Order: sequence, then C-alpha cells, then structure tokens
Amino acid sequence: MTDEPFWKTKRLDQLTQNEWESLCDGCGLCCLNKLEDWDSGDVVFTSVACRLLDGESCRCKDYQHRQATVPDCIQLTPTTVNEITWLPPTCGYRLIRDGEDLYWWHPLVSGDPNTVHQAGISARGRTVSENDVDVEDFEDYVVDWPLTVGEER
Repeated sequence: MTDEPFWKTKRLDQLTQNEWESLCDGCGLCCLNKLEDWDSGDVVFTSVACRLLDGESCRCKDYQHRQATVPDCIQLTPTTVNEITWLPPTCGYRLIRDGEDLYWWHPLVSGDPNTVHQAGISARGRTVSENDVDVEDFEDYVVDWPLTVGEER
C-alpha cells in the first residue's frame, strides 16, 4: 500500500468515477468556445463561454444533462483526453496523461476548491456567454490566457 495520492499512482483509465471527476479543477477553460483554422489545424481559445457555464463558479449549470442541451459538448474520457490537443496546460487530465503532477492550486492538492480562482487560472469573471455573441463575431474574442501557466507546482 502506498501513501501516494491516486493521481500519482494510476493512469487515467484506472480511475474510479469519483477520482475522475475530482481531477477537474473547476477552471471552466474547457467550456470556452474555441476556433480552429481549417488550413493549419491551429486552435485558439475565445472568452465566449458555453451557455451552460456559470461565469462565477466556473461550473456547468446542468452538468448531468449538458449533452442533451449542448449536443456538441465534448465529454472528457480517458480516450478523448488522449485525442484532444487543445486542453490547457493547467488541465489536471492533461497533466496526469502526460505524467506530470498537479499544481499547488488544484483542489486535490490545496484542499480548497477556490484556489484555482485565487491563482488566476480559471475563467471566473473573464467570459461572455455565447448567448450574447453572434457566432460570426467569436474571432473578436480570441484570448491567450487559457494557455498560460500560473505559478509553479
């Protein structure tokens, strides 16, 4: 028996459902609309959030039924995490996939779900709902802050 936390000893495909869910740090970055360049395949983030994202809590307003409401919502699974190239560098799923450790502000490390916001990693207070922006205008909302890594681990 090891004293190491589960994220240091298990692969993503070995996690229980509760362990999997706890890897989400609540940053809300995966719920931002992204734009892909058809020619290069490059993906950029916008500050336009999914209509179900609560801009203060950075949590889904209807998590259990999100895919019925938003059919193109991408459900993160061990398989999709391996396929998605745009996960932010701070994402717990990406970090564990890549054999890295979680940052100090991750709730599993800090014990506090607010440290992700206090560290300035989350989308809290930086988004506009997709309900308020025409899809043709999304390119006016391109941002680079989801791709920045805050303080060291």
